Amino acid sequence: MTPPGPSATTSPSATTAPASTTEPATPTPRPPLPEARGELSGAVIRALRSDGPPECAASSVLKADPWGEDLQLALYLLYELHYRGFEGVDDAREWDPDLLRLRRDVEARFLHALRADLADAPRSVADAFAPLLVEPVDLSGSLSHRLETEGELWQLREYAALRSLYHLKEADPHAWVIPRLTGRAKAAMVAIEYDEFGAGRAERIHARLFADLMADLGLDTAYGRYLDGAPAPLLATVNLMSLFGLHRALRGALVGHFACVEVTSSPGSRRLAHAMRRCGAGPAAEHFYTEHVEADAVHEQVVRHEVIGGLLADEPDLEADVAFGCAATVLLEDRLADHLRQAWDQRRSALRTPLPEA
Repeated sequence: MTPPGPSATTSPSATTAPASTTEPATPTPRPPLPEARGELSGAVIRALRSDGPPECAASSVLKADPWGEDLQLALYLLYELHYRGFEGVDDAREWDPDLLRLRRDVEARFLHALRADLADAPRSVADAFAPLLVEPVDLSGSLSHRLETEGELWQLREYAALRSLYHLKEADPHAWVIPRLTGRAKAAMVAIEYDEFGAGRAERIHARLFADLMADLGLDTAYGRYLDGAPAPLLATVNLMSLFGLHRALRGALVGHFACVEVTSSPGSRRLAHAMRRCGAGPAAEHFYTEHVEADAVHEQVVRHEVIGGLLADEPDLEADVAFGCAATVLLEDRLADHLRQAWDQRRSALRTPLPEA
């Protein structure tokens, strides 16, 4: 995520009055349900289509790979009911007790896997964030560096298609933490989120800016369009935010996730802007990232000192959770980067279904 300025003094958009519009409001289309990827996701999809309970045994959750396609898609589908839902699925299913029980079991499997893989991760905020505050000398392992220096237009298109599952709902998962914060932490979080949502201007909402980027790349800008093509490592990065956002008990982890993204955003955005320019992706594609290079350098300071600082001043016992949120973000971003590099090294698509040519 690449939030804009933390206050009216640090974001040009925040000083401009909201633009008036005479365009009539139109309903936002919901995405269709995707194809199943196994027993668990198949049970969820059948339940959503039939308006009935999910017919799967508890053993199907326990035997599912927590990092695999089936479990990650099932969890994504259950979480998406709290966002825009799906075409033909009743809004009331968001709070269906049977679906919520299944979601509890599936996300517990995911969370257990995260904690097991991060058993040796730092438990202090200083130790968790220290490696992220210095640009490494060797950038060979950086996905944004690879795209900047040798990425091809087809790879940038794949990257954007995959990231659209988050960027077209950008800032939404983090907004859930606002009512769970107080004082300094809440004020700073709201200030950053205000600009995330366009500072009062619909055309500057970050999800809209990303849709403009997609249009420049010849991609379909419909919300959820590339779900069927998204592999498990991508779904896991989106599911992580929903997991943290939907649980008050994980508010510290959500703040850690938010801070991790802000800390790493500015240099990564700079490299991706260069990649878009070098490949001739188009002005909107480049603008999405140049918009955030300077702003996110400011946000990084605000989120560390005011959001994290304010939260831990109020609730010091949440420090290990903040560190966990940061470590989990790094873990899943590294897994996604590995997936993309392995596919691209073999000159094949990183999507489950390759994109049509632009």
